Amino acid sequence: MNLHEYQGKQLFHDYGIPVPESRVAATAEEALAAAKMLGTSRWVVKAQVHAGGRGKGGGVKLLENETALHDYATALLGSHLVTPQTSAQGQPVEHVLIEAPCDIEHEFYLGILVDRTRSRIVFMASTEGGMDIEDIARKQPGKILTVVVHPAVGLMPYQSRKLAFSLGLAQHTRTLHRIMAGLYRLFTEKDLSLLEINPLVLNKQGELLALDAKINIDDNALYRHTGLATLRDISQEDEKEARAAEHGLHYVSLEGDIGCMVNGAGLAMATMDLINLYGGQPANFLDVGGGTSAGKVAEAFKIIISDPSVKGILVNIFGGIVHCDLIAEGIIQALRNIQLTVPVVVRLEGTNAHAGRALLAQSDLTITAAESLDDAAQKIIAAAREWPQGKAK
Repeated sequence: MNLHEYQGKQLFHDYGIPVPESRVAATAEEALAAAKMLGTSRWVVKAQVHAGGRGKGGGVKLLENETALHDYATALLGSHLVTPQTSAQGQPVEHVLIEAPCDIEHEFYLGILVDRTRSRIVFMASTEGGMDIEDIARKQPGKILTVVVHPAVGLMPYQSRKLAFSLGLAQHTRTLHRIMAGLYRLFTEKDLSLLEINPLVLNKQGELLALDAKINIDDNALYRHTGLATLRDISQEDEKEARAAEHGLHYVSLEGDIGCMVNGAGLAMATMDLINLYGGQPANFLDVGGGTSAGKVAEAFKIIISDPSVKGILVNIFGGIVHCDLIAEGIIQALRNIQLTVPVVVRLEGTNAHAGRALLAQSDLTITAAESLDDAAQKIIAAAREWPQGKAK
């Protein structure tokens, strides 16, 4: 789960990480009132969306009078902001952050993530703050500095000192250590999976400040953080992915036209690989889980066909915990309750697979059976290519 910048900065403040004074607003009038409360003559106004590159999309602006601020907030709020990290439709802007400006001396990048190859939490830092860290890592890998934290001892002061000297912040080692220690506590105590400050700035007054906050929380740990769970902004998420999560389905939107419904994450990935191998493109990753039901299957079909790009659906089920005949009954029930015009190919394997295939064959539904995963992938790709948009096969 992602947080907005203003939510992340509140957490920073709670953990002793210095941030500029700011106020969040949901209307232009609130934005104007927030600007007056800050008591400055200039303000930075930032659109609050779950995407980077806001400045490139026109979502960040320095303003020097109240009229301009009111007009800019009016234009942003209720609009969709398109950035290099969003789709062409952009992300809805429901809040803006009004922030006191900062006299920047230098910008840095500072982040924390989980390095799964090392099974360690790793700090990443760079003197090239304010830029796309992915581009820096690709073009100038030597600019990326790392600190690997051992879980038994946590972040050690010598690691912060070493990083401070490497970043040219030798005179600010204590401040940097306090910031890094606060970030590490935040990361571990709140079960984060990613934390970024881009940029972390040194201002002309010699202070280190977090000018941005990008936080991603491990969804699997949200049950331990009910307060954080309330910060979720569904409007910033893919509608189909959010709907799937409500029904216990694991769904990720992709860019192809072959809808996939599979039980098991590994089998789902293998299914997508086979579709690619035979020249197709999956429209989604969808794991209905090992203990699925007819209701889940029906909801899965509804989510898949809500994507207008889908031209065919491949159902690939390995019966184990749930037998294939029960899955087949669920598929039949689901297809009879929804209006489905795209071709459907079903591959059933495992416990009671023969009985499941027989049920599908005896139904009055237009379902193509497949004997193997390779056969299923080839059949759905061929059927999708023959299927005219908007008409039944």
